Amino acid sequence: MEKVAIEDVENEQNPMKVHSVRKPISRELGTEEFAMNYFELEVGESFSGGLHTHEDQEEVFYVESGIATFEVTKEREEVQVADGELIRFPPGEFQKGYNDGEDTVVGWALGAPGAMHDWDELYSLAYCPECEEETKQNVRLGAGSFELTCTECGNTQG
Repeated sequence: MEKVAIEDVENEQNPMKVHSVRKPISRELGTEEFAMNYFELEVGESFSGGLHTHEDQEEVFYVESGIATFEVTKEREEVQVADGELIRFPPGEFQKGYNDGEDTVVGWALGAPGAMHDWDELYSLAYCPECEEETKQNVRLGAGSFELTCTECGNTQG
């Protein structure tokens, strides 16, 4: 058995600095098959850096307080998730959650299977200057920043 208080978990920001409070609860609890992260998003902040998908993990977001907006699928349909509501993304569905409201959003990102993402199964949608359009991009974490490689032409940026 493991037990932890949220205030005792060290804050760990995304390398893109898209949120100021992210606490990796699953790491603190030592989970192996389940990911759990706590977030406090100020206005303009997001759960992740951009529209992305995990081919190896489904994700559920629970909004404890505030209203989070999610861009969903490549068409970027917007869905609002209010306090007490949840939203689920199956593996392979593109999404991005952020706070475009007036109040802080407190929320949780839950994922399974696995406590960590397989970087070979993480993709983002981004503009490719070679293809001259938004394409699916492989994501790699470099020296403190992300590197994107277009799956269509192989162009690397970042």
